[in-house]
Amino acid sequence: MSKPLVLVINAGSSSLKYELLEPDSGDVTARGLVERIGEPVSVITHEQGGAETVEELHLPDHRAAIDKMLAIFAAQGTDLAESNLCAVGHRVVHGGRELYRPTLVDQHLIDEVQRVSPLAPLHNPPNLVGIEAARAALPDVPGVAVFDTGFFHDLPDAAALYAIDREVSEQYALRRYGFHGTSHDYVSHRAAEFLGRDYDTTNQIVAHLGNGASMSAIKQGRPVDTTMGLTPLEGLVMGTRSGDIDPGLLLHLHRVVGLSVDEIDELLNKRSGLKGLCGENDFRTVTEMIAAGDADAKTAYDIYIHRLRRYFGAYLVELGHTDIISFTAGVGENAAGVRADSLAGLEGLGIEIDAERNAVRSGEPRIISTDASAITVLVVPTNEELEIARQAKAVVVG
Repeated sequence: MSKPLVLVINAGSSSLKYELLEPDSGDVTARGLVERIGEPVSVITHEQGGAETVEELHLPDHRAAIDKMLAIFAAQGTDLAESNLCAVGHRVVHGGRELYRPTLVDQHLIDEVQRVSPLAPLHNPPNLVGIEAARAALPDVPGVAVFDTGFFHDLPDAAALYAIDREVSEQYALRRYGFHGTSHDYVSHRAAEFLGRDYDTTNQIVAHLGNGASMSAIKQGRPVDTTMGLTPLEGLVMGTRSGDIDPGLLLHLHRVVGLSVDEIDELLNKRSGLKGLCGENDFRTVTEMIAAGDADAKTAYDIYIHRLRRYFGAYLVELGHTDIISFTAGVGENAAGVRADSLAGLEGLGIEIDAERNAVRSGEPRIISTDASAITVLVVPTNEELEIARQAKAVVVG
């Protein structure tokens, strides 16, 4: 009998990423990406059996996208409703204080994810759309929500609490939740495994650098700090998000400039970060602009690196002794310059990057530090889909 499969769904505001895989081995049967949902022309890219299918069509909503996904699977000879699916695993960004463990989808979960959606307005609503669409299309397959915030649920109070009136923070659950937890969980375990180290005795820093970016400090297998906070807006400079900012600036924008709360929200989430500084948020484009002599792009890059180095310094101090630093996600895995520049000149702290190793491109974990480096620096490709699939299967099958 074939091993049970998990369909992993990651629904974005106008996209749907999916993967059908076997959790134990990690073998992928198929994967795909639907882009520009709700626009006049949507694009779906489906990979299965060594072949790639690309189709342009109109998909008005996520339910239509999932229906199209099912149709493509069927055309490839895979009827998901009749296959050995044990679960549909859903990435959900924010679960608040109540939801943090992988949890079976039911009405209570849906209501709670909806309730805390203001804390992740760009993410939770499309996550819910994906959940509802999958329930309608595959009603006999249990859904499991895996939360980005789950890995950081037990952060120490010193890292988790804001220095504001305690009654206000407790009444409204205002605390630092952390995000990208599934990636930080997977990468930190994979890094320890790759180096043959015991996870529970290893101190690590993980830098998840994509369009959204975050870092974590993990002490003896336990997360003790992370850069994102109440929302995914805090911390590092990102593609379109500002990261850390003086709260007084927000008051100034409202009282003096006259921007509404919604306008400030849109500014900080969609028109800040690299895009706000130089007009582009794709790191490849920013790099090309720098090479062409664009001063704004160079300034944006310098600010990006400055913020990274600030957090590396903070986490090296917080951990006291660090064994591993890992870079992951789109920028972390592919931008050798970012890795080199963010750790440049830190030989006195036990970090030495090997230029030749750092220049290598690979889809596998690899060491980019020198043999003499006291801290081992790695590039570890993340695999959130595999981590979600394994957690979903554990909930349903055990």
